[in-house]
Order: sequence, then structure tokens, then C-alpha cells
Amino acid sequence: MPEIGVVGTLGGWSSEKLADTLKEKTGYRLLIDPGKVRLDLATGSAWYEDTDLSKLDALMIKKVGTRYSAWLLDRLEMLRFLNERGVKMYSPPLSIMRVLDRLSCTVTLRNGGIPMPETTITEDTDEALRAVGIYGEAVFKPLYSTKARGMIVICSGPDARRQIEAFRQENTFMYIQKKLDLGGQDLGVAFMGGKYLTTYARCGDGSSWNTTTRSGGKYKPYAPSQETIDLAQKAQALFGLDFTCVDVAETREGPVVFEVSAFGGFRGIQTASGLDAAELYVDYVLEKV
Repeated sequence: MPEIGVVGTLGGWSSEKLADTLKEKTGYRLLIDPGKVRLDLATGSAWYEDTDLSKLDALMIKKVGTRYSAWLLDRLEMLRFLNERGVKMYSPPLSIMRVLDRLSCTVTLRNGGIPMPETTITEDTDEALRAVGIYGEAVFKPLYSTKARGMIVICSGPDARRQIEAFRQENTFMYIQKKLDLGGQDLGVAFMGGKYLTTYARCGDGSSWNTTTRSGGKYKPYAPSQETIDLAQKAQALFGLDFTCVDVAETREGPVVFEVSAFGGFRGIQTASGLDAAELYVDYVLEKV
């Protein structure tokens, strides 16, 4: 049987489940903390404890860090070195890099003709203030974040400049989106190998402007329109990910995409749809390997 490692979070629900599923199906279990990998460029080896990752049959990348930031790109570069020297990876590090950075993901989506909320990118406070004035109410998002961490809503008014300046102290590039009325929910549309898998809804509890589970949101089953599925499929196809969830909102003007994710979805899929995403993903990878 092949020896397949999981790059993920030690103790993390999805990472541990993926590693456990691989043990059940192959007899081999290795959950890798990417922060403790030693890459030797001269020999082409990459050591995690006493295992040379370059000798494995494949790696499944579930997480590369618990907090999103630009330095996660460096961890992915280490994995890309191995990938391009022949170690099979699911999803490929270069594909993950293109969605990890919110701006990179957005540029690819918009150039691909994917409808998104109105968005402004700027480093300038005056221009950010101008965008808020146009939108009336805007969501300011860090370029690297998950579950709405670091995001704030700023409304047009006398306090807007102060709020923008405070946000800019931590975020040189300001990613600003017009706040939409989501009706209390948004969707995670899941794909494996480019094929539609299922959809779950994240439903807010009314205590926050966002629907993330971190802010009290709950996963629920949802049957999206074919238009929504088709749009999400088109969006994920731009990145070449083996497993992904596309964050979509169904608005009065039609569905719009917020982002494409390389890491989320396992718990939402299982809670809302009853599908074991880890088992499905392992079976998919075993067929490839």
C-alpha cells in the first residue's frame, strides 16, 4: 500500500480525521506539522522527525498553519520544491498559493469573468474613504484570514476615516468590498477533482454581520440552484485544486463568489450533508496514486 502523509494541524479535527482515514485504508499514518519540516536543498530531502518526505508516495495538504498570513506562502514554497521534484501532492502547492492570498484569488476570479461583490483595493486612506462613500457600507478584509478574522464593517460617516486609519495600521493593502445583504446565510459549494460534491449553508445566529461558525453560525443542508452550482464550478476550475469549497452568496441579482478555498469544508460537509469528506478524498487520492 502507498505511504501518504497529511500536512496539517496536530490536534485539528479535519487533519486528524484525514490521517486516521489514511491509516484505516493503507495502514500508514503520518500527520506532519509544516512548521517542523527541514528542507535540504542540496540533497532534495525534506525531513519531518525521522521521515524523509521526499520518499513518500504522496502528500495530502489539509492545512499549512492555524493562522493565515503571508509566511504560509513560504511553507508552501518548501512543499512546491518537493512537488516539482516528483512528490505527488493533493492539492498542488502552487494551486493553493493562488487562493491563499485573497487579492491573488480575487484577481484570478475577476479576470475569469466570475461575478463578485463590488471590490476596491488601495493603500491610500483617502481612496479607501472614497470607496466607503460609494458603497455606503463596506467590509474591510485582511489579505490573509479565515472565518472573518480581522474583518471589520465601516459605514460612511464622520467616524469612517478614523476606522480606516486604524485598519490600515495592520493592513497596508486595504481590500474593501461592498457589504451585501446575505439574508443571514452564505454557501459552501464543494468540489472534488473538479466535480460537484455537495453544498452546505452557513447560517448566522443574528449576533454578527458574518455567518462564520466562529461568530455563532451553524451548518445546515442546502439545495442550491443550478446557476449557483455552475458558477461555483467555473470559479474553482480556474485554480486546479483537487478539493475545494467555493464561498457563494445568492443575491437578488444572482449568485456571487466571495472566494475559493483550498482548506475548508470537511466539517460543514459532514454536518450538513452526512458525507464523510475525508473518506471520499482519501479514496480519490488512492485512485490517483
